[in-house]
Parts: sequence; C-alpha cells; structure tokens
Amino acid sequence: MSETRKLAAILAADVVGYSRLMGEDEAGTAKAVRERREAAEEIAAAHGGRTFKTMGDAVFIEFPSIVEAVECAIAMQAMAAERNAEAPEDKHIVYRIGVNLGDVLIDGDDLLGEGVNIAARLEGVAAPGGVCLSGWAFEQVRGRVDAEFFDLGEIELKNIVRPVQVYALKPGRPARAMKLDRAGPPRLSIVVMPFANIGGGPEQGYFADGVTENLTTDLSQMRGASVIARNTAFLYKGKPVDARQIGRELNVRYVLEGSVQRSRERLRVNVQLIDAESGSHLWADRFDKPVADLFDMQDEIVARVANQLDAQLVAVEARRAASATNPDAMDLYFQGLAWRNRGLTPEFIARARDYFLRALELDPENVGALINLAYIDFSARFAGLRPEPSEFLASAEAAARKAVALAPNSPGAHAALGMVLAFTRRPADGVAELERAIALDRNLAGPHANIGMAKILLGRPEEAVTHIEEALRISPRDSFAFNWMAIASLAEFAAGRDEQAVAWGQRSINANPNNPIARYWLAAALAHLGRVAEARAALKDAALVFGSSIRDARAGFTTLSDDPIYLAQCERLLDGLRKAGMPEE
Repeated sequence: MSETRKLAAILAADVVGYSRLMGEDEAGTAKAVRERREAAEEIAAAHGGRTFKTMGDAVFIEFPSIVEAVECAIAMQAMAAERNAEAPEDKHIVYRIGVNLGDVLIDGDDLLGEGVNIAARLEGVAAPGGVCLSGWAFEQVRGRVDAEFFDLGEIELKNIVRPVQVYALKPGRPARAMKLDRAGPPRLSIVVMPFANIGGGPEQGYFADGVTENLTTDLSQMRGASVIARNTAFLYKGKPVDARQIGRELNVRYVLEGSVQRSRERLRVNVQLIDAESGSHLWADRFDKPVADLFDMQDEIVARVANQLDAQLVAVEARRAASATNPDAMDLYFQGLAWRNRGLTPEFIARARDYFLRALELDPENVGALINLAYIDFSARFAGLRPEPSEFLASAEAAARKAVALAPNSPGAHAALGMVLAFTRRPADGVAELERAIALDRNLAGPHANIGMAKILLGRPEEAVTHIEEALRISPRDSFAFNWMAIASLAEFAAGRDEQAVAWGQRSINANPNNPIARYWLAAALAHLGRVAEARAALKDAALVFGSSIRDARAGFTTLSDDPIYLAQCERLLDGLRKAGMPEE
C-alpha cells in the first residue's frame, strides 16, 4: 500500500520556560496554558487551521494556505502579548512559533514527516514571542502578509539533513508588504579565508589551500557553528579585502586569516582570529614544524588550530552572552562552557552546572548542553558536591544517553557516554563509545585520553600513555591537558615506573595547580622512591577528591573497576599513601 502524502502549511508553537513555570505554580500554569491554547485554536480556526497534535505545552496546526498560517502565527503572538500585559511578569505565557511549507505524510488524523519536523525545529530557533519561517514558506508569503522579517541565513537544524534558510519576524514594525532586512550575524559565524602562501612554490600553495579547506570542514563540526562554505571563501583568494567588509558581505562575526611560510627545513603557519564588526584581533598563534612531508603535516596542524580556535570562540561568545539582558539557551550554554573550561574546582563545576541546567530548561533538546552536563556531573562526583556521587553519575549517564538519542552522529555525545561508561565499571563498553567518537571526528583529543584511563581500569596500564600522548599531540594546549597528564601519571605508577609517574604528576600540577586528583599518585610514587617529605607535601591537597584516609581512598578507587590487576595496583597505591603519611581511618 503506497503512502499518502500532501503539501501542507504547518505551524508549531510551544511555551518558553514551561518546565520552570510548572515547577513554580503547576495548577496556575496549567490553567493559563489551557486558556491560551483555547484562544489560539479559535484564532487558528478563523484562519482555516486544524490542530492535529498536542504534546505537553506544544501544539501543531495544519493550514490549507501558508498565508493563513503566517497570519495566524502573528495573531497568536499578538493575543499572547495582550494577555501577558494583564499578568505579573513571572506569570507570562510566552510562545515561540515556527511555520513551514512542506511535504507531509498522512497518518489518520495525524501528520508526520520532515515538513512537520522542520516546523518544530524552526519553533526552537525562534526568539521568545517570535515567529520563524522556512525559506519555502517565506517565498510564498512575500508581499502578501503585513509584517517585516529578518533574513537569518541558512541554519543547521537538529536531525534535518540539509541547512534551512530561515526568516524571523521583526516584532512591532508592521508594513503594508513584507520588507526583508538582514539580521545581525549568527553566533559562532565564521569564514576561513584562503591561507596565504608566502614565498613558496606550487606544492606549498596546495598545502595552504588544503589547510584552509580542512579547517573549514572541521570548524563546521563544532556545535552551534555557522561556517561559510569553502567555495565562497575562495572567491576572496589573493584579494586585499578588509575583515569588516568581509563581515558585512558574508554576515559573519569572525574572520580567520592565516599564512604558510617555509624557511629552510621548517614550516611556519600563522593564524589570527578577527572580530568582523570592529576589525580587532581576538587571538593569534604560530605553529612551527620541521618540514617532512607537507601533506602528512596537514592533519596535525589543522587539528591543533581547530582545537585552540574552538576554545577561543567559546570564550568570546561567553563574554558576549554575559552582557545579554535576556539570555536564551545558547547564551547560557556558552557561559557554562566558559566556566567548565576554567577548571574542575567545586566552584567552577557548580557555576557551569547551573548554566547548563538553565539552558536545558529553555531548550530540553540542546545537545551541547546535555553533553557538557554529562561531563560536569561526572566531574562533580569527584569534587565533593551534593548530592551523593552515585546520583551525579546517574545524572551524567542519563544526559549522555539522551544526547546520543537526539544526535546519533554527534562525536561529542558518544565521547561523553564513553567517558561515563569507562568510569562506572564498564570500561570495555566505554572504549567502544570513545572509538566511535574518534571515528566521527578524528580531531577530538579527549576521547584518546579517556581510552587511556579505560585501559588502566582494564588492567592494561602499559598501553595507556600512548593514548595520552596522542591526545596531547592533537591538542597540546587544551584546557583539560592537565587531566590527561594526571592519567598518564597513574598509568606509569600502575606499570611500576615511579620516576615517570612523578614526572607526569608534576607536569599535571604545573599545568593546573587546582588539580587535587594528580596528587594521589604523585604522593604514592614519591613515597615508593623514598622521597617521603615531598610525598607528604604532595598529599596535602589530595583530600579534596577521595578523602583523607586509607579507608576513604580505597572506597573511592575500588569503585571504578573490579579488574583484579587494577585492584592490585590500587593496593600498591594505598601502600604508597600510607608511606606518605595518610592515616588508616
């Protein structure tokens, strides 16, 4: 039996901050939402609309005309604003609305398919009180609806294969016909300009082009990024164009410029990130490598630039978000990332966690916030925060599994789940997830380090350091490099190489003094080497993680794995801690 399909105009609407409102006043919120929905359905009926699905606070309405759908969306927002004017601000019921014109599958009274899914994703893009249209919808209502719209450009929507051109309603400025205005540049919007080949031959020119193209590809995988396509960027090749002009022409916030220069037996790559609005330089770095094979070198240079640039862009966006008077989910997400990147102290963990939870309250399907909540809750298990460690680990696993379910091809989601599994007595399963993350994104450094830790928990510490070294090769200045060095210290200690364990432990603490966990195996290794005074000093701040007694440390370390080789290594660790002066109770 063949499927029955048709072209339909779909309106999707939901209530902003519904979970928070229900938590504060369940009965009052339910009543207000029900009354608004009844009023909205009356407006929809007047425009020929039919409600075919409701999901909690969300409603999906079908219209025979895309013009009627858009006019209904505008009328619904006007109705909501009018009613909110009569209510206290903390009781406002605010809609986000998405409208799409697309092909749908008829399933009884229900409608399914990408035409519906795009409308739902556009609703998620819309600002509180706003309306977003797909490009197909906009082209049909241009000049036929009394409203003005912004051009938001092409946007990657969750679980939609191709980017969708999106237009957003400009509130409060009706016009006799649709007038198209360009909005400000999207967050994390960037163009990678063709890298300059300074004084080199054709082979070096191919290398420079390759770096440009590979960076464009890798940055496109960064969550939330909007990256100008390579073919567009290469139109500027060899032309002296000002970064501010490029920003205006391509509607981007950032411009990345670079050059490649060969000097004798070394290759130098310079990069700089520029604010396209002001023309100011935000970040610059230089990479020097011995010349071996230019093309074999591409992956390493691109990986290092992409990892550092990712962190820099997050920091810049977090600073922008901090000044927002009405932050949305992405503003909160970037601020959470900035706190997480500062380190894993109890204060930083708690601040980051708060931002990610607030982001998820506004957007429960924000995959980036889910991934980072998993990392933060996992870290909270080792930071002495409340509730109990098992509750943090359960929360971390739930967040990671939801992220994988929402984005099965997200390398970050698989990396987060792999980390949680590796540290909760399922190291083999964790390695499989971490390897899946690396297969999806070869430039992810963290999964390499966590595979190293999983190998320790599997009783194979002699294999672990290689994985740490690979992580550091990919991202040598990573904000979490100190943690990877701590894992390397444990691996060397577990393999009986105490001198190497001390060296890695000291590197870890030098990289981040707020790093109590590395002090355990540093202290134990020093004690086994007979350097007891140094061991006692190293142990001083280690109690922040697994406690200050042998009993507490044994309970903490032995919960990570039941592998007999690993457990024997734990006993050697505890013996070293005794020698360093840790009491039994």
